[in-house]
Amino acid sequence: MSECKFYIDSEKLAGFYGTNHANIDRIKKYFPELKIIARGDMVKAEGEQERLDRFKIFMESLAIHLDRYNRIEESDIERININENIPARTEKDVITYGVSGRLIKARTVSQQRMVEDYINNDLIFAVGPAGTGKTYLAIALAVKALKSKEVRRIVLSRPAVEAGERLGFLPGDLKMKLDPYMQALYDALNDMIPAGRLNDYIEQGIIQIAPLAYMRGRTLSDSVVILDEAQNTTLSQLKMFLTRMGENSKFIVTGDVTQIDLPDKRTSGLLRATELLKNIDGIAFRYFDKKDIIRHRLVTAVVDAFERADI
Repeated sequence: MSECKFYIDSEKLAGFYGTNHANIDRIKKYFPELKIIARGDMVKAEGEQERLDRFKIFMESLAIHLDRYNRIEESDIERININENIPARTEKDVITYGVSGRLIKARTVSQQRMVEDYINNDLIFAVGPAGTGKTYLAIALAVKALKSKEVRRIVLSRPAVEAGERLGFLPGDLKMKLDPYMQALYDALNDMIPAGRLNDYIEQGIIQIAPLAYMRGRTLSDSVVILDEAQNTTLSQLKMFLTRMGENSKFIVTGDVTQIDLPDKRTSGLLRATELLKNIDGIAFRYFDKKDIIRHRLVTAVVDAFERADI
């Protein structure tokens, strides 16, 4: 018999327990084989180690949700239990460490399978709705590869559709022009690399952030290269990007085919590529759906509503 303990921020106890401690009863329902005791700011669980490992993953996800939203509801417990109900993972399953020491791991079954796709393939397509962690996970895998010296650089790219990729008409230097379009990538990097070191990496070219239009003519070796928002590329643009692959490189392409900003959605290169490349050895396709959404619970409801309206 083993045990583990978790401590809850005293200022968030009401949000954690819910009305009449209802959330503890819900948690116990999902882990009937564990003896769970909640007293004040401590939650203790006793039982077999394998189930405790699952419980730890579950509680880590609850803690992240509580930090973000200051309360936990029944639907949150159900969603997290479903998404975290995957084989127990240990320290070796950590992808990388955040700047605060936070363990960054795959949080859903689809994310775990994407990690496996990355290990076994050199080109990965991750396709699914907003909030499923595609880009964040891709960047975590790239940061891990850089830290472990598997590659010499990370290259991040996006099609700047809103500017028609005519960035020369925008004020400022290249970084100033790009920042509005690349902010989601910076947000993920800032979670994983201290600000000073990140700035050094960018200045030294170890981490490069460039619009898709600036990728032409390059050969990218010893790199993890990520193309985000790939649904907004044409097929010729996507072909240009994919043919930049050099020796000892991993390419990850992420996108959401429900958020195509091109004038004619049928011209999306991502849509065509999933058909043209699906049977090639060394290329993996990982599809996410609304069950994988790990943002605010309302994001799932929004996705549902738009799907029903066929928008």
